[in-house]
Amino acid sequence: MDRRKVLSTSGAAAVAALAGCASGAGAPAMGSSSSRAVFSVAQPMLPIAGSSEMFPVRRIYCIGRNYAAHAREMGSDPTREPPFFFQKPSDAIQFVAVGTTADHPYPPLTKNYHYEIELVAALGKGGKNVSVDDALALVYGYTIGLDMTRRDLQRAMGDEKKPWEIGKSFDHSAPMGPLHRVADVGHFTKGAITLKVNGVVKQSADLNMMTWSVAEQIAKLSQAFELMPGDLIYSGTPENVGPVVPGDVMQGSIAGLPTLDVKVV
Repeated sequence: MDRRKVLSTSGAAAVAALAGCASGAGAPAMGSSSSRAVFSVAQPMLPIAGSSEMFPVRRIYCIGRNYAAHAREMGSDPTREPPFFFQKPSDAIQFVAVGTTADHPYPPLTKNYHYEIELVAALGKGGKNVSVDDALALVYGYTIGLDMTRRDLQRAMGDEKKPWEIGKSFDHSAPMGPLHRVADVGHFTKGAITLKVNGVVKQSADLNMMTWSVAEQIAKLSQAFELMPGDLIYSGTPENVGPVVPGDVMQGSIAGLPTLDVKVV
């Protein structure tokens, strides 16, 4: 089955739920009543933990350099830099079922492929110019994700003052687990966030070390975009990002969520 119809390398339940899903949730009708699409495009979705329901994904926003130590290791000054964002395509999601280790393909064109472990917030409500105090009311749930990065390509584009897409927005670049509802897990304002490679801890921090909290990220994003239900926000990665090669096994963990286990192939 094609990746864009499944968006998963594991999890039979997710595959079954995604099969046959063709159109975007809530998309306005275009053309006359007799119009029809020339082909179908699958709606990316994430399974919701403890439920048979699925969460339709609209956009994926990512904040850059949101932990001070990571900002410094990337050559930035965290005391002066305002938050900035980029996007990944929604079909970059690679769903990883709990209790499995997903095979994650090493992408083409890179010789320096990096992990970045992150908390991902999923919005169940939208809005424009949302206040920080109201922002968390938009969040439907959370999951754990990897913002995989072709670092050599990202840096080359940065040096040439060109967009980052080729380094950040490629196929399978957004592995993540199932979505956990706020009603079940609460909001994640603190707690350990860790990434191991082959059993060795590479990244380790606390969510309370974010420069910009999830609520502040939502508020800032909503000034630039009208946020919508189905939007995901990658909330930044701690320091000590680094490379992986085929055969390496990554395990991401955030206190209060199941681990995310991925093997590079």
